[in-house]
Amino acid sequence: MPTIQTTTVGSYPVPEWLSALPSEAAVIDATRVVFDTQRQAGIDLPTDGELYRFDVNHPDTNGMIEYFVHKLGGIDSSVGRADAAAFRTKNEMAFRSKPAAVVRGPITEGVLNLPEDCARAARVAGGAFKFTLTSPYMLARTLLDTHYHDFAALNMAIADALAAQAAELQCDCVQVDEANIPGNPSDAPIAAAGINRVLDAVKGTKAVHFCFGNYGGQTIQKGEWAALIAFLNSLRADHLVLELAHRPATDLDALKDLDPKIGVGLGVVDIKVNHIETADEIARRIEAAEKKLGSGRVGFIHPDCGFWMLKRSVADRKIAALAKGRDRFEGR
Repeated sequence: MPTIQTTTVGSYPVPEWLSALPSEAAVIDATRVVFDTQRQAGIDLPTDGELYRFDVNHPDTNGMIEYFVHKLGGIDSSVGRADAAAFRTKNEMAFRSKPAAVVRGPITEGVLNLPEDCARAARVAGGAFKFTLTSPYMLARTLLDTHYHDFAALNMAIADALAAQAAELQCDCVQVDEANIPGNPSDAPIAAAGINRVLDAVKGTKAVHFCFGNYGGQTIQKGEWAALIAFLNSLRADHLVLELAHRPATDLDALKDLDPKIGVGLGVVDIKVNHIETADEIARRIEAAEKKLGSGRVGFIHPDCGFWMLKRSVADRKIAALAKGRDRFEGR
C-alpha cells in the first residue's frame, strides 16, 4: 500500500443523463459510475459523489445545505418576506439572500436518513469508501432561528440529530464538512462542540474537511489557518482534509503546530480552476508540505473541495492526477 493515500472530498458532477431522467435506479447506476471512475483512477478512499443531494433550485451550493435542513424535524422550508428580511441582518451570511429554512420548534431527526444513503453507496462501492455529512455549525449558520434564540443551543440541537444518524453509518470513514468556521474563528468553541458531538458517535475512522467556501465555485470566507490551529487541535478526528492548493504557500507554516496525533490531509488539486494539475505539480506540493511539516506527516492527498461545479471531463482528469502525483512522489 502507498504511504500516502488518495481520497476525494465528496461531490462529483451530476451526469447529464441522470439530470435528464432522474430516478432511484438512475442514482444507483450513477453512484456506481462515480465509484468506478475513482477506483480506476487509483483513488484509495473514494466518496459516493453525493449525487442524491443535488438540487437544481440551489445551484450555488448544489443543494448540500437544503438536503439536510429540509429533512430535519422542527425546521420549516417555507421562507416568507419577514423571514428573509430578518435573515439578511446576519452579516456573516451576506452572500445568501434568504435562509435555507426557519427553525420553528425543537430539532429532531425528522425524515433525514443518512444510514439509508450510506447503505445505498455500500452496495455499489466495490471496496472501502468514505461517507460525508455537513457540520452542525455550518447548517446552523444558514438558518433563521425563531425557536432557540441561542446559536450555541441551535448548533448542539443539530449536532444531536446528526450524531444519532452518524452512529449508524456503516462505512470505512465518516467525514464532517465545514466551510464556514474558517471565516469566523471566534466561533471556534461553538463549532468544535458540535463537530465533536458528531465525531464521538462515529464508530470508524473520523475525518473533518475544512475549506474557505465553494459558493458557485468561488471562495467566500476570508481567513488563514494560523487563526484556527487551537480549534483544529481540539477536534477528536483521526485526520483533517484541508484546502491548501488554492491557498498561499505560507499556510503550511501554521500547520507545523497541528497536534501530531491528527493526520494531515493535503489539498493538492485546485477545484476552482479548470487547469489540470500534472503529476510533477502534485509531487512538488507533497514535497513542499513534507519539508515543512516533517517526513511522513502527510497521510492523505485530495482536492481542495468537491467537484460538483466542474465538467466531468475536467473532474475526471483531476482525479486521475491525484494518484499519478502521489506515485511520482513515492517513486512508483
